Amino acid sequence: MAFTIGDMGKATATKIETIRYYEKIGLLPKPARTTSNYRDYGQAELGRLSFIRRARDLGFSLDQVRALLSISGDRSCDCAGIDRIAKEHLLEVDRKLADLGALRKELKAVIDSCDGGIVADCRIVEALGPVPPG
Repeated sequence: MAFTIGDMGKATATKIETIRYYEKIGLLPKPARTTSNYRDYGQAELGRLSFIRRARDLGFSLDQVRALLSISGDRSCDCAGIDRIAKEHLLEVDRKLADLGALRKELKAVIDSCDGGIVADCRIVEALGPVPPG
């Protein structure tokens, strides 16, 4: 079955510019071309783009996606490398969640410190303002 770049985009909810970018950086192979010079993708490319899109949706970096694709290309290969990449990514997600939790706590404290009134007395504006020297 043949797909145009538009078909690929619709099937995977990926912008055409993004698909072209993935080709440019080598995540997707350069597709065959029709006699009219349109890109002509097959089921394998659709599957690969779906994989890339899902990995990106889960927050994997392009380098991590490249590594996952490389390892997953050999179906008989040990999956320890994939496990390692996924575990490293999970640690990064956990770090980000901790940072967001701290940010939330700080923002809530700033909001809770505001008693209303006028802007000149606003604790939120004060907290966001420049830090006094010294």
